Amino acid sequence: MNDRTCIVTRQAREADELIRFVAGPDGSVVPDLKRKLPGRGCWVGAERSLVEKAAAKNLFSRALKMAVEVPPDLAERVEMLYVSHALGTLGLARKAGAVALGAAKVEASVRNGKAAGVLHAAEASEDGIRKIASARRSLAHAGGQNMPAFRLFSEAELSLAFGATNVIHAAVLGQGPGEAALKRIRALAKYRDIEPDFAVSGAAGAAEDME
Repeated sequence: MNDRTCIVTRQAREADELIRFVAGPDGSVVPDLKRKLPGRGCWVGAERSLVEKAAAKNLFSRALKMAVEVPPDLAERVEMLYVSHALGTLGLARKAGAVALGAAKVEASVRNGKAAGVLHAAEASEDGIRKIASARRSLAHAGGQNMPAFRLFSEAELSLAFGATNVIHAAVLGQGPGEAALKRIRALAKYRDIEPDFAVSGAAGAAEDME
């Protein structure tokens, strides 16, 4: 296997599609999402199910060529790192002016094409989601981007990340910091095996939306 082959599936992938793991000073397996920790590393596909399989089968010892201890909550630790990284980049995007908060501002940023992605808190009402989804569909049908929406965080998590209160809807704008945040959000969604909600999902969906 080459340096970027998943130890579970034995398939080679791009670095962004893998999680690097190393042995920590105490002999336990440590996730290295930023791929900067020293020492011999091994790779697992960036999906929770694959991390759980690697841990259950104790594939890390063989890959790292040493006896290592696998924390029982390794998959959960990795997920918390993904959550922390995603929320951290959202905070940076807010400071850079690459975020719009509140249903009205989110809808406006979608309609004017400035938004690159939409976030809904877990507590968001279906009515609020529907209004913003309508704007996303209108943009897609007019030839704009098929904008994704994600529902990955609680209201409390979004509020803390943005330094605001009662954040239910947010739009990430298509600027440098915003794109960096969306990359982290997509990685978290993939790890959780959650597909983003695209404005239009195929020709059939588009036809239904236009009726």
